[in-house]
Amino acid sequence: MATGGEDPANGQERSTAFNFSETPTLEDLRASMNQFATERDWNQYHTPRNLLLAMVGEVGELSEIFQWRGEVAPGLPDWSQQDRKRLEHELSDVLLYLVRLSHVCGVDLPAAASRKMAHNARKYPADRVRGDSRKYDEYHEFRQRETPDGEESS
Repeated sequence: MATGGEDPANGQERSTAFNFSETPTLEDLRASMNQFATERDWNQYHTPRNLLLAMVGEVGELSEIFQWRGEVAPGLPDWSQQDRKRLEHELSDVLLYLVRLSHVCGVDLPAAASRKMAHNARKYPADRVRGDSRKYDEYHEFRQRETPDGEESS
């Protein structure tokens, strides 16, 4: 999973090289989750609130895997197969609940994520924020001014 070497895109050291598989797509997962719930007559329980709370529970289980380990190296080179398998299961649970929640709420998750990435690129221009982890509103040139109507403008 982990490989070293220099990332040719930015000339920085790269600790992991990994690509997702092309299938299943988020749409495949959405359709499978919908079918799974329908076959079990669980749609009645899959309300936005219930799905969110289930996902938060799974995020808690995911957090437990990292708890007390201190910093963990990218690629998890010192992790056992058992730890990796548990991580895989918990990450999958979080993803599946997120996909199901987005479906129940009528949010096109891939399109929304793409729009959010474009928004973040505008908020954090690489040439201005490279190597700096502050939040966008902590940068002098990005500070937002409040307008008389209470709205924020940048």
